[in-house]
Amino acid sequence: MKIVIAPDSFKESLSALEVAEAIEKGFKRHFSDAQFIKVPMADGGEGTVQSLVDATGGEIIRKTVTGPLGESVEAFFGLLGHKTTAVIEMAAASGLHLVPVEKRNPLITTTRGTGELIKAALDLGVDHIIIGIGGSATNDGGAGMAKALGVRFLDIEGHEIGEGGGALGSIASIELADLDSRLQNVKIEVACDVDNPLIGERGAAAIFGPQKGATPEMVAQLDRNLGQYAAIIDRDLGKKIIDVSGAGAAGGLGGGLLAFLSAELKRGVEIVIDATGLTSLVRDADLVITGEGKIDGQTIFGKTPIGVAKTAKKFAVPVVAIAGNVADDASIVHDYGIDAVFSIVPGVVMVEDAFRHAAEYVERTSGNIAAVWKLKR
Repeated sequence: MKIVIAPDSFKESLSALEVAEAIEKGFKRHFSDAQFIKVPMADGGEGTVQSLVDATGGEIIRKTVTGPLGESVEAFFGLLGHKTTAVIEMAAASGLHLVPVEKRNPLITTTRGTGELIKAALDLGVDHIIIGIGGSATNDGGAGMAKALGVRFLDIEGHEIGEGGGALGSIASIELADLDSRLQNVKIEVACDVDNPLIGERGAAAIFGPQKGATPEMVAQLDRNLGQYAAIIDRDLGKKIIDVSGAGAAGGLGGGLLAFLSAELKRGVEIVIDATGLTSLVRDADLVITGEGKIDGQTIFGKTPIGVAKTAKKFAVPVVAIAGNVADDASIVHDYGIDAVFSIVPGVVMVEDAFRHAAEYVERTSGNIAAVWKLKR
């Protein structure tokens, strides 16, 4: 019997690998001779680096880079086991959590540190970079990222512009002569699960600016600046990013990655499925087990359990999901390939206790699922 265990992390309690290990322990009580394949998963957001490193036997690389406010921060990225793919979470270098609430100001925050992580990955000789772009503190259209890789943004007097979304309004021209030439030989995939365009009512500034500290006046300025930025990219680079779905992600970083790195924007879970080789692993499985911290009606929109289930259903493999919290509207996931859903919580418990005993609860629930599965067989 072959069982593939492919969960996401349980946020604030267990990594994806820890969840997988607990599931395996529970199942082994009833299927000691089964073949267990553990595949830590993610959807491109927080935890993606760790999951892919764990899934491939890779390593975490730590690097001091420029933070959102221009200060030095300790960031990281993942080098996967085969040493040719790097995985970056932009939030590690340019995330909102790195900026105190009272200092949040997208007019000045920069993605330069994200570019420095990309450069560090290039220094290791990779030919494939995966970038997750959730949780940003920035609204600079990826200009800071591009600067770190050699792009020059010049004002009308030929001087380089400053950092942040506020400086984009002074761009008069863009020069690519010094752009890192190694990028030409690197495939760059961006985990992007939002479809916001660069500007307008659903654009980067309007939708995401306020949570990064933008006042209504700032939102208007940032939106104008991104519009000018896109126009100059179109004129000088011949690339139209203003209306591209996902260009507004991470304060316009999605658009910047398209313009300067010729990146491809994809759903995060699809990238992770490809990187882990999940499709080939589930092809001849008898059962697939997935899960995440909460399963609800939103799970169907690009979350890990649905991505795993769709992959398994290509081969008619049954899929069971477990979660810390199963919401009242979770039944919709049955229409998307998940055959059964179980909550790990044994009863009424404090949230703190649920986090503290999560591994125990996962193992216990998995053992019960295995017992029922054994009866079926």
